[in-house]
Amino acid sequence: MSLKLLFGFHAVTVRLKVAPKSIRELHVDATRRDQRMKQFLAKAEEAGLKVIESDDDKLQKMCGTHRHQGVVARVEVIQQNNSLDDLLDGLTEPALLLVLDGITDPHNLGACLRVADGAGVHAVIAPKDHAVGINATVAKVASGAAETVPYFMVTNLARTLAELKERDIWVIGTSDDAPASLYQTDLRVPTALVLGAEGEGMRQLTRKNCDALVSIPMMGSVDSLNVSVASGVCLYEARRQRLG
Repeated sequence: MSLKLLFGFHAVTVRLKVAPKSIRELHVDATRRDQRMKQFLAKAEEAGLKVIESDDDKLQKMCGTHRHQGVVARVEVIQQNNSLDDLLDGLTEPALLLVLDGITDPHNLGACLRVADGAGVHAVIAPKDHAVGINATVAKVASGAAETVPYFMVTNLARTLAELKERDIWVIGTSDDAPASLYQTDLRVPTALVLGAEGEGMRQLTRKNCDALVSIPMMGSVDSLNVSVASGVCLYEARRQRLG
């Protein structure tokens, strides 16, 4: 059975909640005994987990960064039970999907997953190449959302977008040069919002497979937003419309 590392309070706490038995080793900084650590240790004890006391150097070597907050876990990889088709077949409300094209920075992906979780996105989709997978840094930045948001990496993104359109899911790409504004677009229908990497944007083939292109109005001197910020703007506009 394959294992992976999670580090940071948020990421490990979510795994404690959703699948405590999948945690094979739990390492904590023996010198940290503040209130946050005490609460975390209480949850670990409640879950019946044995805690291994370590020092900062060992934790840093395990996860490759000092930003572990004194908590590192070696956990079983939880396999997704559903395919994207199974997930879409089981929806009881209009689909809300986030498609990320060319996002290779783990910090950006982690932030996008955190936003997706908050906005109630049903799944995040990315190509297998030109994209980063879920690693320990992604999980740390996602603050637990990497454990809760389905993340599908597909072989052929253009074909996947075509299949979404066959399901009557409206594929809407974001582009700085799009004439239509995000706020003029009906996002209450089944929707897949497509965002590309900051600066480069979507690849041309991805752009061609969109039903429509929209822009986020920019009122200041900068040309564009970070992809995770743009994801938040787009997804919460969709959620606002649907709640309204």
